[in-house]
Amino acid sequence: MERLRVVIRGVVQGVGFRPFVHRLATGLALKGWVRNSPQGVVVEVEGARSALEQFLARLPAERPPHSSLQSVELTWLDPVGYGDFKICASDDTGTVRALVMPDIATCADCLREMWDPRDRRHLYPFINCTHCGPRYSIITGLPYDRPRTTMAGFEMCADCRREYEDPVDRRFHAQPIACPRCGPHLELWSASGDVLADGRPAPGRADPETAARAVQSVIRQTAEALREGAVVAVKGLGGFHLMVLARSDEAVARLRERKRREAKPLALMFPSMGQVRRVCRVSPAEERALCGPEAPIVLLDRLPVPERDAPRIAPGVAPGNPCLGVMLPYTPLHHLLLREVGEPVVATSGNLSEEPICTDEQEALERLAGIADLFLVHNRPIARYVDDSVVRVVEGREMVLRRARGFAPLPLPLRRAETARGSGRDTPVVLAAGAHLKNAVGLAIGGQAFLSQHIGDLETAAAEEAWLRVVRDLPALYEVRPQVVVLDLHPDYGSTRLAERTFFAGRGRSRPDSQSPVRRGVQHHLAHVLAVWVENEVGLPALGVAWDGTGLGWDGTIWGGEFFRVEAGRAVRIATLRRFRLPGGDAAAREPRRAALGLLHELVRDDSGLESRLQEGIRRWFPAREGSVLWRMVSGGVRSPWSSSAGRLFDAVACLAGLRERNQFEAQAAMELEFQVDPGAAWDPYPLPLRQPAEEAAPVELDWAPLIRAVLEDVDRGASPAVVATRFHQGLVSGIVEVARTAGCGPVLLGGGCFQNRWLLTWTVRELRRAGFRPYWPQRVPPNDGGIALGQLAAHDLGLDEPL
Repeated sequence: MERLRVVIRGVVQGVGFRPFVHRLATGLALKGWVRNSPQGVVVEVEGARSALEQFLARLPAERPPHSSLQSVELTWLDPVGYGDFKICASDDTGTVRALVMPDIATCADCLREMWDPRDRRHLYPFINCTHCGPRYSIITGLPYDRPRTTMAGFEMCADCRREYEDPVDRRFHAQPIACPRCGPHLELWSASGDVLADGRPAPGRADPETAARAVQSVIRQTAEALREGAVVAVKGLGGFHLMVLARSDEAVARLRERKRREAKPLALMFPSMGQVRRVCRVSPAEERALCGPEAPIVLLDRLPVPERDAPRIAPGVAPGNPCLGVMLPYTPLHHLLLREVGEPVVATSGNLSEEPICTDEQEALERLAGIADLFLVHNRPIARYVDDSVVRVVEGREMVLRRARGFAPLPLPLRRAETARGSGRDTPVVLAAGAHLKNAVGLAIGGQAFLSQHIGDLETAAAEEAWLRVVRDLPALYEVRPQVVVLDLHPDYGSTRLAERTFFAGRGRSRPDSQSPVRRGVQHHLAHVLAVWVENEVGLPALGVAWDGTGLGWDGTIWGGEFFRVEAGRAVRIATLRRFRLPGGDAAAREPRRAALGLLHELVRDDSGLESRLQEGIRRWFPAREGSVLWRMVSGGVRSPWSSSAGRLFDAVACLAGLRERNQFEAQAAMELEFQVDPGAAWDPYPLPLRQPAEEAAPVELDWAPLIRAVLEDVDRGASPAVVATRFHQGLVSGIVEVARTAGCGPVLLGGGCFQNRWLLTWTVRELRRAGFRPYWPQRVPPNDGGIALGQLAAHDLGLDEPL
């Protein structure tokens, strides 16, 4: 038995949607309830997994004819024992004005009209209706109506006005409504901004046939440029993509060189689901994600041997990676272009690496100069940049790895009713600054947590400016002012520094004046597990497992392999990975060889017989002088902080296994170790025992020393990286289960970037269940630092934040 909560947004009230859900659920012998809410329709259904899967499949397929689903958000929960299925009274909590819809992929009705030569919107690249199209990317204020969108400058023609005002029309009050006569248009520009092709029909020639020919000319010239190897910047829904043909080795290499993206995988856009199936394995859950209204990038396993007529994918798209990041066209413009091209294209963010994506065509000409050969642009302004979301399916559930288009800024409920903070109606407005990497910002209003779109790594001035725009924009959109600002404890995080400067005039830890919000702090890894707690609606006490790269701990050291016992009003760090030194600090994240050196140095302190092995590693990994300097640093503790990071442990083992000494992008070594895992192998796990620390009050430690010795023995015997990787992952899982046995909590919360690893997460979930525990992991909010803002809001909600 399982319970599934389904939050359905769209045209779902006043169209017989609740009676339809009642008939569907009772026909499948499911129990639970359905009710209207200010946000749409909320359903809870409980029953066998197979019946719940049927419910999900039939819900969109058999919905009432006048309804539309803009988003269907799923959360899997523990069963509560409903006795029947009923239609409940409407929920009047919350405010409709607080609901801002995300951007929605083009619906089937609009596509049918766009491909119809007899329709007045034939081949129109901005066709939309109340069921689909831009929302969050064009809103400039609330309430959501046309004057408060970037469509305000386009006056509706008589035909569009008639549709907009007709209650029975699909475009009744569709704020972005437009047609070739009155709406935005396309242009193809040269690298210098000269117009090469205009998608607008000549004055007085706005009949559908002439308008379609003008668009077709622009699309054909763009497709031809792609076939000739050009890099094309395409202005989409929430910003620009950089596109090249996916089969062209030369074009992919040229894009990488210009974008300064050496090896990180590039996303692909396929023209059709049929082509995707010829290249990748696609499960029903993965197909549902690809074809859903959110239309994210979905990580799919490549077929070992592509089908005979499969489109070619250049190896440079995702070097050495068994997966591809795949999406389908989600705007009319993408559909038009991909149908004309007829094969997959690389569709990566329109930016230099580590910068926010471009949203304005003039800005793109400047920032993408030297990268793009051509620019396919339009004149509908973008109010805020919204990147593509990324999803991976694990254990049959979607797990969002990057939360942006299609998901943001939909709210999640906080748990205020269970805390001493009172009801959601009398709580302060709280802004969460998020983390330094993969940043997103959070805003708590009346018991709801609104998460911004993915902002990215705060490593550049452009990224910091993007953070400032979002921090201004999100509260302004909901017409609130933050009364509390929650920060990460690390004073050098970009989010912390920017929040101090923005809200506290750079006064650091000095007392704020009466106009300043209250400043609070939350430990990084506690935020990770609390994000999982609040999303999954888990009871307390619970064991939280936070494994990631780095975060500042309460003791001033670098954490990253932590276990918390979380109770109401109290969180205790009960266990951790054994610590080791990181020579060079943050440089160890870029160079796995440094993490390996730190581990071996600590190991030699236990066993001097391994010193020759350490010296051998130093000679192999470093030039003589650099190795000598690093040896002195780690021996003297100079710029070599203590760390319990699981992420750096992954890096070190990848280095010891001979996979990678330097990273070209974040977590590359750890990913390559994951790719080596043989899920069908029967090798014994490496040992990762618990040991009592020297200090009586300190948390127990998972001791990696026996594990590293076993790794070295396997490597010395000539074992393959697959043996090392598989036994390593199995050892980590055994260690997590062992800590769970000592913690005495049924629920186990799994958070942090390491749980993006498919095998670590899958095997941990399965082994915890076998041992009698109830594991929970992120679903709609990223396990990585993109979920930190939600955890910060949850910490304030639970009273687990602290004054700064």
